[in-house]
Amino acid sequence: MNVVFDFGAVLFTWRPVEMVAKWFPERADSLAAAGHLAHEMFGHADWLAFDRGTVSLPEVIDLMAARLSLDRPKLATLIEPMDLFLEPMPESVAMLARLVALRERAAQSDEPLKLYFLSNMPAPFARTLERLHGFLGDFDGGIFSGDVKLIKPEPAIFELLQSRHALEPAKTVFIDDLLGNVQAAQAQGWHGIHFKSTAQVEQDLKALGLDF
Repeated sequence: MNVVFDFGAVLFTWRPVEMVAKWFPERADSLAAAGHLAHEMFGHADWLAFDRGTVSLPEVIDLMAARLSLDRPKLATLIEPMDLFLEPMPESVAMLARLVALRERAAQSDEPLKLYFLSNMPAPFARTLERLHGFLGDFDGGIFSGDVKLIKPEPAIFELLQSRHALEPAKTVFIDDLLGNVQAAQAQGWHGIHFKSTAQVEQDLKALGLDF
């Protein structure tokens, strides 16, 4: 079995609404307003281009500030160190550790386990995660969108991971907090798990035959 993890809001915290409310309270004076502004900031094509690696960090700050009439220096103070705000989620990291242990036990079996990641992540943020978090070395491989100029839910990024690591679709399960990405994996023939909690993911993995 191959288990493929998303990163943001699965293994690392991602709380855009909270960040927007903290840094731009004058524009996010209610939960609805904060949610709308967060979507306009991080769901827009400008940010997706940053994820894809076709727009640089200074460029995406310039574009976002101009488009949303946000104070550019203040916006930069939020976005430039954003990679440092991505903190490991303890329960998910513990689950990953149990899967790593299961992989070692299953290494000589007829059903080996491999662990991969597939994350929409700008290249500079990806390098920070690699530098700060040693458990990323536990993966057998993976793809950051900014390194390959492709993003989820585009089929091509799933196809690239599949071809790069010779993944058998029927023996591959993908975990993501965004339903659209899960559905894209399912269209590829993979199993999909929509992340809501670590406990729920563990139950879903066990239902697929992973006993850990």
